[in-house]
Amino acid sequence: MFSYLKRLLIGRPLKSNELGEQKLNKTKALAILSSDALSSVAYGPEQILIVLVTVGAAAFWYSIPIAVGVLILLTALILSYRQIIFAYPHGGGAYVVSRDNLGVNPGLIAGGSLLVDYILTVAVSVSAGTDAITSAFPALHSYTVPIAIVFVLFLTTLNLRGVTESASILAYPVYLFVLALFILIGVGLYQISTGQVPADLHTSVGTPVAGISLFLLLKAFASGSSALTGVEAISNAIPNFKDPAPNNASKTLMAMGGLLALLFSGIVYLAYYYGITPSVKETVVSQIADHTFGRNYMYYFIQGTTALILILAANTGYSAFPLLAVNLAKDKFIMRMFTIRGDRLGYSNGIITLGVSAIILIILFKGQTEHLIPLYAVGVFIPFTLSQSGMIVKWIREKPKGWVSKLIINATGALISLTVTLMFFFTKFPQVWPVLIFLPIIVIIFHKIKTHYELVGEQLRIKPDQQPKTIEGNVIIVPVAGITQVVENSINFATSLTDQVIAVYVAFEREDERIFEEKWKKWQPNVRLVTLHSHYRSIIQPLTKFIDTVQHKANENNYQVTVLIPQFITKKSWHNILHNQSSLLIRAYLLFKRDVVIATVPYRFKK
Repeated sequence: MFSYLKRLLIGRPLKSNELGEQKLNKTKALAILSSDALSSVAYGPEQILIVLVTVGAAAFWYSIPIAVGVLILLTALILSYRQIIFAYPHGGGAYVVSRDNLGVNPGLIAGGSLLVDYILTVAVSVSAGTDAITSAFPALHSYTVPIAIVFVLFLTTLNLRGVTESASILAYPVYLFVLALFILIGVGLYQISTGQVPADLHTSVGTPVAGISLFLLLKAFASGSSALTGVEAISNAIPNFKDPAPNNASKTLMAMGGLLALLFSGIVYLAYYYGITPSVKETVVSQIADHTFGRNYMYYFIQGTTALILILAANTGYSAFPLLAVNLAKDKFIMRMFTIRGDRLGYSNGIITLGVSAIILIILFKGQTEHLIPLYAVGVFIPFTLSQSGMIVKWIREKPKGWVSKLIINATGALISLTVTLMFFFTKFPQVWPVLIFLPIIVIIFHKIKTHYELVGEQLRIKPDQQPKTIEGNVIIVPVAGITQVVENSINFATSLTDQVIAVYVAFEREDERIFEEKWKKWQPNVRLVTLHSHYRSIIQPLTKFIDTVQHKANENNYQVTVLIPQFITKKSWHNILHNQSSLLIRAYLLFKRDVVIATVPYRFKK
């Protein structure tokens, strides 16, 4: 049943040699890897206005110069990450760049920050998309959490089906969103240029505003910079591109930067000109669409595509999180299970982990994750800063041809990224302080995992001068609960291996002990039986004491002790609840005893 359901949801398993078919072309890659960055157009301008509205609507003209600053930062980041793509064509992004050039700990800070950020990407994007739906249909407000969870489950299932299949499906909504916003911006600018929009809805650029301060402007700029989350995703996912991967990734990055700049600029300008005030009940994009078209089919088309892109922005996390996890797992900083490809050749453990973590966040914050956006943004700008700083070190150390211009580009990116990061801490400290706690904890956990793997490797490694351990013989202990076909099957198997077989019976009553000994002598006179009396009705305690005694004597004679556990297997799985699971308890308890081999002899029922 489970296999059928899995095949229905995920599809047939793919052969390893079909991996090449799972690579992305530029068109699909732009959709699947840029959805996070492009979707931020729906909330980035709004974040600027939310800060400025604290002074008053007259301050909204400051959104124009702030938007120019965000575009300068975007340009620096796009050029910087283009260089990273060619310098590190195998992917890895900020983690690999920081690790190779700044050291292990900076690399782990970048990697850990991005892992958490991709989880936030899914939670915030899906929640924002759900908000867009509830803005259009207010009756659905009370169902925010269930709707968000359904979307996360849908995206998780879609990504488990494979990269190309998810890209084929998700490309349409992304390009529809881009088309919808270009129509919105184009019609809005046309109405403005033809005088259909009153000019008194906004204050003129340069109008003095009482109460404005540099601190407030920096806070608004930092908030607007949240529109740049997701810019790094392409550099992390270079292995997903068709060959030549670096060239295709670079072109996709430049296309994403151009689209993001145009859409962001257009939305900021329309919001300013229309005098849009941010509202809890309706998004800025919704208000712009309402002013431009009214509540007609175009309004719902824009809201629908906006909701889709916000939800599908989470797919950037699904594309980048597993690949980053693979790099960390290869370096033994997280579990090796993240390096395993699933039936559809995707890194399914990473995909499932990301989906489950996002659902937990959505439930904890009841779908209202908008106050996580500053934490989400600072989680990106820390790796931005580290990766650009790492590239500076790389160019100074290697000095390749044209390294000075490359150094200037990365130095500019590093300086601006560091400035924005500091702005977040200075202006939004109450919201971003958890970064100072969870990042060191994550780095410590990474090192603990690495230490564990190194210790395991040391203990597994066979040394050249190591003498092989010889075993003179084997003592097999068979716990028995009665005289049955199951026990007979196990005893026959044990005696076929050695003549040192000891059957052990634990009795709760003296009379039961005597009766069983008499039956055993008649049934298996050639196999030694040891009966143990349990005063406290425990099977495991007297059994383990006896095993310890035998083990001590066996070690003196260089014998191996094996505990052979009889286990019957019912025909139907639900029948198991009708039986005591003593064999499972014994096995689970003895599994951690040193120098004892635990083996199970199954006996399968036919009825």
